[in-house]
Amino acid sequence: QVLLVESGGGLVQAGGSLRLSCATSGRSISRNAMGWFRQAPGKEREFVAAITASGGSTDYADSVKGRFIISRDNAKNTVYLQMSSLKPEDTAVYYCAAGRWLIIAPDYDFWGQGTQVTVSS
Repeated sequence: QVLLVESGGGLVQAGGSLRLSCATSGRSISRNAMGWFRQAPGKEREFVAAITASGGSTDYADSVKGRFIISRDNAKNTVYLQMSSLKPEDTAVYYCAAGRWLIIAPDYDFWGQGTQVTVSS
């Protein structure tokens, strides 16, 4: 069992930046790819970014490429999402998830409760 707790969300103006953190506990996530997802009001949850267990490879949704960076610190069991050049359409609840495999794959077994990000225009 892995417990995931997101933090770092808030209200920011368009063009601003935020860094989300996902602190994990229960067991090490060093053998799990990790992902960030988001869900805006009235929309389905969507993939944002993912990182392999080693941190050597990442993947991003086209909508955030060049603006968001996912990273991880396995010694701290923490995953980050650095968000820059934020747009109003980035407004959503952001969720952290622990993948089932070492590599990036669409299989996530554990989810956090989410943190709200609101970007004002």
